[in-house]
Amino acid sequence: METYTGKSILKRIAIGKMRFYSKGEQMVQRRTVSDPEAELARYEEAREKAVCQLHGLYEKALKEVGETGAAIFDVHAMMLEDDDLNDSIRNMIQSQKINAEYAVAVTGDNFSKMFAEMEDEYMQARAADIKDVAERVVNILCGRHDAGDLGEEPVILIARDLAPSETVQMDKSKLLAFVTELGSANSHTAILARTMNIPALMGVPVGEELDGRMGIVDGETGTLIADPEPQVLKQYEEKKQEEERQRELLQTLKNKEDVTLDGKHIRLYANIGSVGDTAKVLANDADGIGLFRSEFLYLEKSDYPTEEEQFQAYKAVAETMAGKKVIIRTLDIGADKQVDYFHLDREDNPAMGYRAIRICLDRKEIFRTQLRAIYRASAYGNIAVMYPMIISVKEVREAKAMAARVEEELKAQGIPFGQVEQGIMIETPAAVIISDLLAQEVDFFSIGTNDLTQYTLAIDRQNARLDNIYDAHHPAVLRMIRTVIENGHQGGCWVGICGELGADQSLTETFLRMGIDELSVTPAAVLPIRKIIRETDLGTEK
Repeated sequence: METYTGKSILKRIAIGKMRFYSKGEQMVQRRTVSDPEAELARYEEAREKAVCQLHGLYEKALKEVGETGAAIFDVHAMMLEDDDLNDSIRNMIQSQKINAEYAVAVTGDNFSKMFAEMEDEYMQARAADIKDVAERVVNILCGRHDAGDLGEEPVILIARDLAPSETVQMDKSKLLAFVTELGSANSHTAILARTMNIPALMGVPVGEELDGRMGIVDGETGTLIADPEPQVLKQYEEKKQEEERQRELLQTLKNKEDVTLDGKHIRLYANIGSVGDTAKVLANDADGIGLFRSEFLYLEKSDYPTEEEQFQAYKAVAETMAGKKVIIRTLDIGADKQVDYFHLDREDNPAMGYRAIRICLDRKEIFRTQLRAIYRASAYGNIAVMYPMIISVKEVREAKAMAARVEEELKAQGIPFGQVEQGIMIETPAAVIISDLLAQEVDFFSIGTNDLTQYTLAIDRQNARLDNIYDAHHPAVLRMIRTVIENGHQGGCWVGICGELGADQSLTETFLRMGIDELSVTPAAVLPIRKIIRETDLGTEK
């Protein structure tokens, strides 16, 4: 029996045979060609086929994981339309008279290295995407088929790394879990794993020697056990049965109230990134939507989404939720979410740079268009709006003034709209410290614990090298959350949490005792959190 440890993506157990996944990469040989024009034609045909494949993957991912998870394939398709990348490949073929697959492989390596060496975290992350795109075209040129056939029986997949495209192509009914040597908890593949509810471990130093052997993935401890002893295997089989039983029991909590034993009602909402995600919200019986990440409407477009496009998206969600609260966060572009058509300057520290409300208050026409769409949609449901990355009262007043002007415009045009609650994200230490003042300006606070943690601890949450000291349970973070709740309540605001800590079951009772009013979590986390709420008695000391 051998034991390996890594970073767990989902706290679940998987038991089964392990299969080592080899991408079948081959050294691409350089060949001199006599007809560069024919080689260019080969390249263009392969590139177009790759674009078609990516569009197909987008549609497949859209059905399986929603628009948020599928967006990466649109990004890959756009990379294949990039002038710089294509010019480099075409120039190599023509000037050096070489075969297309070699030109694509070399250009892909060159661009990937260039991006990997950039200081910007977002641009570094694109290095893997470029490599994936180039490899797809090379495979087409070489006549290789896409991988993803997992065989007849479900397996635990072992791989050095997995690209998002490879993950989506795999038959999920045959995939028990996957374990990779590379990758971080914030990679696209990790995000897909969470969305698809598949156990995954990353950073595990394993290889081909595990192929065909029995394995156990323990997502609770981040452990992979190879060739478990009979007694260990029996213990984990019993744990897995209990895990399945608990999941079935959670289904009995549907249509139950989110109320503690001593009678305190909690708003238990869900986070979404697209209209399609609303189905998951309803399936998991959330009370509403506590965070609609509106930036994904922008990330999925090649140009600014129009007022009408945004209105239709917000309206669809509001109507589907049938009167339940829908909180729309205004545009949060910047930092790790870049959009080419925004033409944002490169920044040394984008997480603290030109992003979110700073862009909206600077580029007012973009902000006005979004607010008009939100207010128009409010006539069809219970919509609230919240502004991200706030650090001052001045920003809140400017945002509210813009919303008031939009209301006046719509009234003058005879366009109906509803009562729209105004709220802000508390995700900076500055906002925490002046939360008593901010509470005088808005109806609610929503604490964004992801950014609040990284700013409080001065740790880039996307830097895998700092995972060991990134502590969302740090006393400083928890004290800030308590401060926000107390100041919000004193100022007449209700207070929620929409960051990942909201779904941290080890902290649910802590937040309830702090006086939190709302928790907004991934749809799959709603019922487990409901169970804790209903078993907690705030009238007893602990």
